[in-house]
Parts: sequence; structure tokens; C-alpha cells
Amino acid sequence: MLPGCVKYGGRRRQRWYEYISTMDLEGASVIITGAASGIGSAVASVVRERGASVIGVDRNPVDDVDEYLHVDLLDPASVDELIRALPTGAAGLCNIAGVAPSRPAAEVLTVNLLALQRLTLGMVPKLADGASIVNLASMAGNGWRENLDQVQELLSIEWNGIDRLVENLDLTDGPRSYFLSKEAVIVWTMQHRWTWRDRGIRMNCVSPGPIETPILPDFLEMLGERAQESVRNMDRHGKPEDVAPVVAFLLSDEAAWFRGANLTPDGGMGSHLALKSFGLQ
Repeated sequence: MLPGCVKYGGRRRQRWYEYISTMDLEGASVIITGAASGIGSAVASVVRERGASVIGVDRNPVDDVDEYLHVDLLDPASVDELIRALPTGAAGLCNIAGVAPSRPAAEVLTVNLLALQRLTLGMVPKLADGASIVNLASMAGNGWRENLDQVQELLSIEWNGIDRLVENLDLTDGPRSYFLSKEAVIVWTMQHRWTWRDRGIRMNCVSPGPIETPILPDFLEMLGERAQESVRNMDRHGKPEDVAPVVAFLLSDEAAWFRGANLTPDGGMGSHLALKSFGLQ
């Protein structure tokens, strides 16, 4: 049993919260993309509470961080400029920025995957030894096993090949581009589980369920009836504050042996869908 836990009921939940609240990041410098709102903003707040300094990266100005840097994740030159501007020695990189499935497919794939990859690979030489990289995926990426051909094709392309891929895979309409982007983030994270272990740098991802943001209604509409039915079985939608402590945990030393993991704060929705698909409800 972990320190701070007791065995039963509400006391266990209270003591567990006290335990994770002590996972401090005192003195660490953490880079967070998408820090202006939603999950990115919540992550910035939590890691600052735990002692880290935060460099907030976004296309919009970011409040309540120690430093703000602008980036346009649709522009590879802007990403490269960001890499040059970011300092050496950060202990954490949180790739939280993303766009919703209602955006054009090429934009979804570029921001949610290609920019994430470019920033990460460009920053690895500048990160501190022992640093933690956390990628925001989604439970929408859980079907990666059934879509490996598309995932591998996406992971093989260069930045200038995205329009051709959208056409080849007929991704122009509907939410498939979003699902594919998150499937690829999960697979890419697993592929790099040991890439930088000679420096102690680890990479993991987090796959939330439906989170209360202004885009949630449009998001659910695009996901279709199956997803909406599952959401109706949940006790509530998630909040950014439900996800932020999971990201903070992966940044901390307590997560040192997580490599290529995909943590799923989804309110039980993933389990519901998995059991339903096998008739085990």
C-alpha cells in the first residue's frame, strides 16, 4: 500500500489525495503547450502549486505562468523558432495543445501530431537528463490496434505530405482525422518508450475521456451516437482539474518507471465501451 493510504472508504480517498499532493516538483522547469486554456491551463496551475516554474506556450497569451512564448503549431518555422527560444535544462515537456475534430483534417493532424513530434524531437537535446515528456492523447485513440495501417502511414509522412495523406485516406469529412491523430500519438509514445533512456528521459501519454470545455457539445456530436450513449452512462463529464494531477504525476519522480504508458482518466467510459463490445456489461 502506498504511503498515506488507508484501507477503507472516504478516508482512503482523502489520504490518497494528500499523498499525490505531496508529489512536489520543487525547482523544476516545465514547458506546457496549450497553456492558455482547458487542460493546459489546469496543468500549469497544478505544477506551479507543486513548486515548478512554468513556461507556457500557446498561440494566445497565457496568464499565471512564469514565462509565455508564442507559437503557431500549424507553421513548422514557428515551431523551430520556439525550440530556439526555449531554454536548456527543462525537467518536463507537456504536449497538451490540440484542436477539435470539427477543424479541417489537415489542421487536426498537423497540430495534434506533427507539431507535437517536431517540438519534442527538437527539444530532447535541450531537456535535462531525467526529464519527463507527457503527451496528451485521448480515449478517441483507443482503436489504434484496429487502424494500424493508417497509423503507420501517418507516422511515416513528412510535414509537407499531410494534404496528400488526407486525400488518400479520405479524411476530409467527419471526426476520423481526430481519432487517427490520437491513435498515432499513443503509438508514437510507445515507440519512444526507451529512445532516450541513456539520459533517463521518459515519455508517456494521458488519454482523457470527455472533458468539459466549450467545444464538448460539438465534439460529442461528431463522435456519434455510440459515444453519446456511453457518456450518458457516466456520472459526469470530466473537468480539466481531473486530468491535470495525472499529468503532474507523470512529471514527478514517483512515475520514474513509467515508460510508454497511456494513463486513462476517463470516468470509466473506456471500460464501459470495452465490456460492451464483448457483451460483458
